[in-house]
Amino acid sequence: MPAPMFQPQVQGFFDPVTCTVTYVVHEGAGSACAIIDPVLDYDPKSGRTHHTSADRVIDFVRQHQLQVVWILETHAHADHLSAAAYLKARLGGRTAIGAHITTVQKVFKKLLHLEPGLKVDGSQFDHLLQAGEAMAVGRVMGTVLSVPGHTPACVAYQFGDAVFVGDTLFMPDVGTARCDFPGGDAKALYASVQQLLSLPADTRLFMCHDYPPNDRPVAFQTTVAEQRAHNIHVHDGVTEAEFVAMRTQRDAGLEMPVLIWPAVQVNIRAGDMPPAEANGLSYLKIPVNAV
Repeated sequence: MPAPMFQPQVQGFFDPVTCTVTYVVHEGAGSACAIIDPVLDYDPKSGRTHHTSADRVIDFVRQHQLQVVWILETHAHADHLSAAAYLKARLGGRTAIGAHITTVQKVFKKLLHLEPGLKVDGSQFDHLLQAGEAMAVGRVMGTVLSVPGHTPACVAYQFGDAVFVGDTLFMPDVGTARCDFPGGDAKALYASVQQLLSLPADTRLFMCHDYPPNDRPVAFQTTVAEQRAHNIHVHDGVTEAEFVAMRTQRDAGLEMPVLIWPAVQVNIRAGDMPPAEANGLSYLKIPVNAV
């Protein structure tokens, strides 16, 4: 007789400043859990960080007596800094990201002229995940899905009937991710979306962000069926050529995310700051007049 498939419970924490959702995936009180895409609060005007968002996650984990086994990133985010290092120090668990993070590290080390000692082998993370790799959160079994396009290192996480899609998809009335970052590829994103939308119709899809149009309430859970019927960029019937043309034109008019430069420098280091300099402070670089 096959073993039962345990479906995860999912708790989302929405950060209104970056419009990011952090998730805790678990089986119930006292069980193992995974934390996905945690946010480190950062004020770009003062250069100060704080931990309000991460502490909400810590409070939930402790209140429900959960044991953190994984702290997972769907990709190296450009719109928020990761709290992975902060959470690991307080809750334990292993940090992980898709294995192609090494490509992103190489690009941004060169682009930002980062310190020579910065390793570009992904060793800042405890584990680099391969496409199709299995992972366990207690009795909840998970699988890593490679979903490049927004960045070459994007992955999604499937735990039971729940899939955490990162920036690949947004809510149906918002559409899909941009593809104009280094290594982005609209054709690859179309293929990644089709992979996700080939899952069973009732599969729960959890977004990494929500940018509500028309003053609708924040929402970050949908289904494969809802995306296939209503996604404004990639509903059923939209061809690859149509999608690539739309995405290319749309991306050409988008501004860069406000936090892209500080975010990538922290996120390619698994949530750690750059090495402190002689005065004991860490510094984040901003390129001037970069091409």
